[in-house]
Amino acid sequence: MKLFAALQLTLVVSVTHAFNVNSALPMRNSISRNRNRNRNHSPLLPPSAAVQKPFTRDARRSRSIALKAASTTPASDQVLDTEAITKYGIALVAQLSLISGFFYALDAALPLVGMTTLPYPVTWIMCYAFSLKSRTFNPLNNKRPDRKKAMEEGETDGFKDRNQPSWTPPGVVFPIMWLLIIAPLRATSSTIIINALDGYLSIPLMSLMLHLACGDVWNTINNTEKRYGTAVLGIGTVYLSALFAAWQYYQVDSLAGKLLGATAIWLTIAGTLIFEIWRLNPDENGEKATILPTKVAGEESLTTFAWGAKKEE
Repeated sequence: MKLFAALQLTLVVSVTHAFNVNSALPMRNSISRNRNRNRNHSPLLPPSAAVQKPFTRDARRSRSIALKAASTTPASDQVLDTEAITKYGIALVAQLSLISGFFYALDAALPLVGMTTLPYPVTWIMCYAFSLKSRTFNPLNNKRPDRKKAMEEGETDGFKDRNQPSWTPPGVVFPIMWLLIIAPLRATSSTIIINALDGYLSIPLMSLMLHLACGDVWNTINNTEKRYGTAVLGIGTVYLSALFAAWQYYQVDSLAGKLLGATAIWLTIAGTLIFEIWRLNPDENGEKATILPTKVAGEESLTTFAWGAKKEE
């Protein structure tokens, strides 16, 4: 009996010891693996990002954006910014109304001095000015990137103030394109149309003004408000309105239509760039910005009219 009891006690002690050791080993190994994993993985970045060492310049930028997500706004708090959409529409209508009123007054005044159109050089200069300064008729704050800073590749609203693809053209390219290529093409083709129709207020010329107005509203969205998702939608309207204007010009004069249509080449590059910027600049929650403009529920819209607004000192 004593021998049986001793054997039984020995068996119980052996099983208990084996159970404790074997059950602790997986736990210890699991803890060790978790510690090693935690050393190499940040909860703010996907596991694949943890092995990107050393960080490239683009990777550092993406990581910096991710680390800014310490205080995020839940997606459920975002609502459609109907006020912004309404103001975009008002600005578009106001700009086209003012420009058409200007052309109507010009057509009414010139016959009084025995003319139907201004001299060719004057008309060309006026169309060139419209191409660059059409935003004068737009009530939104749609300033362009600072040309001087862009040429120096410095940071300015709309350029170098966000993550951009590696193939982004140097800053000096943008003013060259707008001042020496795009604006002259618009001015030359428009002058041909004005002389062909013997007047200023016409459907073809106003189709170009629609294109310029879409571009001015887009500048507000992209440069001032930095709504990267809505900028993709906006550049689509700019592109389509350019093709529509070129088609309208082509119906009057084939050369004018081809000259204006050539500007779509640059707009194709610009549209691709805007799409890539949208992809490379996620919001605070690490997601791509919404295509339609949104705002935090209960807060004011980003979109404001510049006309009548008090300037900050």
